[in-house]
Amino acid sequence: MAKESVKARERKRQALVIRYAQKRKDLKEAGDYKGLDKLPRNSSKVRLHNRCKLTGRPRGYIGKFGISRVLLRKMALDGKIPGLTKSSW
Repeated sequence: MAKESVKARERKRQALVIRYAQKRKDLKEAGDYKGLDKLPRNSSKVRLHNRCKLTGRPRGYIGKFGISRVLLRKMALDGKIPGLTKSSW
């Protein structure tokens, strides 16, 4: 499980991206790159990293569910995800 500070940092980045999205879009369309430089670095969308919503695990992220592969398998076996079953042949 990721440290709480790492998860909080990622949430802060997501909030900044949402907050500055329109301003960043307007500056890009105007070609004002000096204005873009003055915005916070963490307001850029490329600085986001997908993390599991429950554990904060950065690797093995399944975007459709928003959780890591480890949790997906555990929850599927427990029957907590409707319509998802482990296949076997």
